[in-house]
Amino acid sequence: MTVKVGVIGTGSIGAEHVRRLAQQVSGAEVTAVFDVDRERAIEVGAPVGAAVHFAAHDVIDDPAVDAVLIASPGDLHAEQVLACLAAGKPVLCEKPLATTAESALKVVEAEAAHGRSLVRVGFMRRHDFGYRQVKAVLDGGGIGEPLLMHCVHRNASAPSWFTSEMSLTDSVVHEIDAARWLLGAEIVAATVVAVKSSPLAGGLRDPQIVILETAGGVVIEVESFVNCQYGYEVRCEVVGSTGTVSLDTPSTGAVTRSGGRTQPLPDDWRTRFGQAYLDELQAWVDGRPGGATAWDGYAATAVAEACLRSLATGARSTVALADAPTGSPQ
Repeated sequence: MTVKVGVIGTGSIGAEHVRRLAQQVSGAEVTAVFDVDRERAIEVGAPVGAAVHFAAHDVIDDPAVDAVLIASPGDLHAEQVLACLAAGKPVLCEKPLATTAESALKVVEAEAAHGRSLVRVGFMRRHDFGYRQVKAVLDGGGIGEPLLMHCVHRNASAPSWFTSEMSLTDSVVHEIDAARWLLGAEIVAATVVAVKSSPLAGGLRDPQIVILETAGGVVIEVESFVNCQYGYEVRCEVVGSTGTVSLDTPSTGAVTRSGGRTQPLPDDWRTRFGQAYLDELQAWVDGRPGGATAWDGYAATAVAEACLRSLATGARSTVALADAPTGSPQ
């Protein structure tokens, strides 16, 4: 059976998804696309034979579309996901599920009322081989009781329009979801610590240090450095009562010569997490369980909101999650 997918948003990540769905994901066909930049949509959709629509809702309502992938700007996600639910169509929404916890909760409630699990959120690290190895060790009790978690998220440079707030909502939000998933615990508080900014930060607060606390007392330290200059690097380590488990930069071949040793780093997220994106899409098209749910998207957005409050005030900010509605997948 072929799943006919409509894609909303054909920017950088949307175009990547169209390419993967058309060329690498078995059992998938891209049948419709939309982007506010119509020329861009035609450029991405025409080579795969997709219809190019004039509105996002036209993609959702298209009878030739079985499932929808949303890669539009974040402030449009909640409305578009709700439209997918109303149409009864499975949807994979790139993060964030919504830009406010209130909007994200409406999606959770709408899905629960619908009575079917239709929403996936694009936290692709849950499909990364290295992260899954860490998860298996933790779930198997391999390091005893988790006590601390250290996370690093570095980009070589950020675009001119990137803001200090986006370091939290676009970068740290991945660590938020990864920590919740790896530890199996909700985050109850966030503190953004003021540190000296890099002279190359261009007015951003960069790097940023974020301290997250789980309900069980585990402390998660996150470093977000979006102008590190040298490449793309994501790492984490969980310290347990009887050992540690870590995710390091995947080895791509080290070179030893002239009294030194060098190892290449990925240029950006496309290189580092390309396989994870592909595995995420394949699992979604196959209808396999797993991946981030609407609840996960809501919880991550709520924690990111707490981070924003702490950034603005300099104070610790608590996270108060609503009760999950009956029938909501956790």
